[in-house]
Amino acid sequence: MSSEVFVALCLFAVTTSVTPGPNNIMLLASGVNFGLRRTLPHTLGISSGFCVLLLSVGLGLGFLFTAFPPLQVALKIFGSLYILYLALKIAASRSLSKQDAPTGSQPSKPMTFIEAALFQWVNPKAWVMAISSMSLYTAPAQPYRSMFAVAIIFSLINWPSCSVWAVFGMALRGFLAHPVRLKWFNIAMGALLAASIVLILK
Repeated sequence: MSSEVFVALCLFAVTTSVTPGPNNIMLLASGVNFGLRRTLPHTLGISSGFCVLLLSVGLGLGFLFTAFPPLQVALKIFGSLYILYLALKIAASRSLSKQDAPTGSQPSKPMTFIEAALFQWVNPKAWVMAISSMSLYTAPAQPYRSMFAVAIIFSLINWPSCSVWAVFGMALRGFLAHPVRLKWFNIAMGALLAASIVLILK
């Protein structure tokens, strides 16, 4: 990989990873509600799951979506429904992790490593990022070597870029400790996550 391609890939990875999307909105909400330590598995799950997705696309899985457009439609529909479900869960959350859950209810918990990793497979933004990076930055002369290089570089950049959102959420915990502020924050985050579906369905 030439230095020019490396720099271009890094810029693409930072830009696409740090801009708002389903992953980052959920990390912001998780940072507020659960703190950075409990959100860490979520951040690692995103980057690990995305790395596997990148490698799968590089090995030819992305070709299926190009060859069979109905698969893209199915992914958008299923992914949108799941994102809407997560948006409703976030909007309904009413307490920080340190506070007791209401009697008889299940305490809220952050997304696990496995859940975050699997979410990448139904996250249309992750698919667009994976297909774009593999088509733009791999070298036909060295397909497998460049594929692994792109996957590793992108994943290493993706983790800190996404984690910034969890850190920002953690910084807001003090301000949002007030129940009313937290209520409206979670409603706003749920609404933003639901609104991201509009971009997916374009």
